[in-house]
Amino acid sequence: MKYINSQINGREQNGLEQSSQETTNQEQLIKEPLISVIVPIYGIESYLGLCIESLLRQTYSNLEIILVDDGSPDRCPEICDLYARKDSRIKVIHKKNGGLVSARKAGLLASTGEYVGYVDGDDWVGPEFYEALYTELAVCGADIAAAGLSRDLFNQSVHFCNSLPLGIYEGEKLDFLKRNMLSYGSFYRPGITTYVWNKLFKREILFDCQLSVDDRITIGEDAAVTYPALMRCKKVCVTDNVAYHYRQREDSMLKKVASFESEALQLKYLYEYMSAFAGEYEGREEYEEADLRAQVDDYVLGNCIMRSGGRIPHHEAGFSAFDPKYYGKDILLYGAGTFGQQLMNRIKEGGHCNVVKWVDDDYWEYRRCCMDVDHVESITKAKYDYILIATVDGFAAEKRIRKILDCGVSEAKVLTVKCPEELRKELILDYLYYRITCINQNHILSDM
Repeated sequence: MKYINSQINGREQNGLEQSSQETTNQEQLIKEPLISVIVPIYGIESYLGLCIESLLRQTYSNLEIILVDDGSPDRCPEICDLYARKDSRIKVIHKKNGGLVSARKAGLLASTGEYVGYVDGDDWVGPEFYEALYTELAVCGADIAAAGLSRDLFNQSVHFCNSLPLGIYEGEKLDFLKRNMLSYGSFYRPGITTYVWNKLFKREILFDCQLSVDDRITIGEDAAVTYPALMRCKKVCVTDNVAYHYRQREDSMLKKVASFESEALQLKYLYEYMSAFAGEYEGREEYEEADLRAQVDDYVLGNCIMRSGGRIPHHEAGFSAFDPKYYGKDILLYGAGTFGQQLMNRIKEGGHCNVVKWVDDDYWEYRRCCMDVDHVESITKAKYDYILIATVDGFAAEKRIRKILDCGVSEAKVLTVKCPEELRKELILDYLYYRITCINQNHILSDM
């Protein structure tokens, strides 16, 4: 399949050739079902042009590109209207700001395609992205194609794929996917990435899953769509396509320092929504092995721990920088992502222990964002009492531990997140309900 547009490819054609080409185009469009691509937009005028251009240059030409201006205060509305005048495949929705979930709903309601994809307005896609995903779906008759992604930062691109193996999932294999889509292996890693934007959905599978999401959800809004949609599938294709380019903006490298209590309220909305989703399948024998309730607990608890900076209020739960036995100790922090930054912020707030060094495998990325992060090998010259591994991903933690043990670190000094399965429900209830109740009663929460 080729993207045909005489203005873009610049070819000079005589009348006969143009007529022949138009006939070919029409035949091609008949064969290609319409794909609607929904682009939510807010405050990204510097990146929007590249995003739209990448969609216009798709080799899959039968696209409906829906630009949803969610009340953007910059020039995004003008950019959307300009492109709509240039290409008839573009629809523009201007609406009052209502957040990402609201924008996606508006786009979906305006869509008419048999298939639906999403692209965030500050990201972009390679020219064959939608052709490749549609081909995967068409060949095997799947309901969803789940791709990988490329993370772009400072002119470098790093590829990521789903944790579950590549392939076509149906029958018993699909049952395996549904048992592991939210939580795969040791605590905590999803089997299928949460994101909606690196997937192509059959509209009939997606529609109700997107429209039913609570507009108040601002943490986990993708997961609230992706996993309910996967549960509706009879066949899923997991591919290694990494042509979706997620732009890791420098300003997004630095995580917002919000109180955990305010984020706990958002996580509460997510937990209640996802718990209701899991409840729909309880008591149905064919879904018993999926154990959705436990998967949801793992997913939400992982987010709670990351965003709280490691406050684990139970003596059996292992690692917690707020455990009194670590007070006054010199800490080396390994990991500068969301969890690492939140952990650093909470330690600074409480002053319980002293962070003497902060390291990360991608230290140079954080330095460029004015964060004082060093390379991992520098721990050989550091003096510390403990090393805190800032990840809730058991696989990633093991990899980091092996690396620092190779540097001569004593395993007795390494602390990681450990959440025994039997404690997870109790921990979630404490995070999301006990703490919020205390806030509502104007109680002062002590550090755990």
